[in-house]
Amino acid sequence: MARRLVTVFGGSGFIGRTLVRRLAAQGWVVRAAVRDPTAAEFLKPMGDVGQVTPLRADITDPAAVTMAVAGADAVVNLVGILYERGSRSFEAVHVKGAANVAAAAKAAGITKLVHMSALGADKNSESAYARSKAAGEEAVLAAFPGATIIRPSVVFGPDDDFFNRFGKMAMISPVLPVFTSDGFKPVCGEGGCSIDLFGSGGPTFQPIHVGDVAAAIAAVLDDSRLAGKVYELGGPRRYSMKEIMELVLQVTGRQCHLVPVPFGLGMVQAAFLQLMPNPMLTRDQVRLMKVDNVVRGGKPGVAELGITPTAAEAVLPLYLNRYGKHNRPEADAA
Repeated sequence: MARRLVTVFGGSGFIGRTLVRRLAAQGWVVRAAVRDPTAAEFLKPMGDVGQVTPLRADITDPAAVTMAVAGADAVVNLVGILYERGSRSFEAVHVKGAANVAAAAKAAGITKLVHMSALGADKNSESAYARSKAAGEEAVLAAFPGATIIRPSVVFGPDDDFFNRFGKMAMISPVLPVFTSDGFKPVCGEGGCSIDLFGSGGPTFQPIHVGDVAAAIAAVLDDSRLAGKVYELGGPRRYSMKEIMELVLQVTGRQCHLVPVPFGLGMVQAAFLQLMPNPMLTRDQVRLMKVDNVVRGGKPGVAELGITPTAAEAVLPLYLNRYGKHNRPEADAA
């Protein structure tokens, strides 16, 4: 039987490398479409000789996208950005780039396309990121009506940009921020009055493990009955931002103080932080956090895909220990 060929755009990224490994193990021939194939050479040992091939293809280049999907049986688009820099805008990557992939896949006669979106996708959002994700979904479905849309919550794993970021902060800072919209409220009871600094604990997240996201995509590619739907993926538990920070401190053994930060002040801080080459926070990300990042129901999810989601508590100690209290920031940086 002929081996199936899948083109994975963004195959060298955080989710991509996990997906490439899984698909190769399932017998797929994987074409990893990336902007820098030399930097993606590490993907080759994830399969047999010649099974995984990095290929230069920027999704903003229609001609390169067309070449990347030629002869494939399936296509997966994982490309996304968290902040804008120069020509790498949300519109260029999440909308026009996604449309390029969908149009090329349709023109090539490919029957399976999986597009990575996000739980926060909303055309009416304050966040440009969320609006572009919603517009990207519309563009993909317009060009390829049978596409499958995957909307994960925050994705965690050894190379994530979520828990690792807070772990690094805990190493170098005596405080960790908790954004809140309902903190600093007076609370009075029989014992007197006090100030509720954190309110409900800030925005809520439903982190899902990177392996579960890869499993979801692989399941869709493997079973045509699962294709053509919108899946919302979330982990087994919801956490407020305050609970996320407490979990990081528990796993690392650090003793930082949690500080409530009103969204208004967060916007001021982000105005300066977003000027960094690799910004820790942008104003658009603050806007995005005003809405809970959780599965809302009404769409199929991990259960319909036959996946039992992995608990964050089971995995975080395996990689957050690098930020433990016995490690020094300079040792980690080295």
